[in-house]
Amino acid sequence: MLQRILTFFERYSFGVCTYLGERFNISISKIRLFFIYSSFLAVGFPLIFYFFAGVVLDIRNFIKRKHTGVTDL
Repeated sequence: MLQRILTFFERYSFGVCTYLGERFNISISKIRLFFIYSSFLAVGFPLIFYFFAGVVLDIRNFIKRKHTGVTDL
């Protein structure tokens, strides 16, 4: 049961933690722990940031896929 929950979040999350980890060269697990602990302390504000960042990353990926180069024609 726990493994199914973890797999669900790994597969369907926005990839914000992965993006931030690769961008700033920080362990992904440390970033996830930061979001969890700060969510408890700040009463959910980091979750709002996480969802906003996820939407922005999805829009950026959509725009990158939509624009094709001249050589791709």
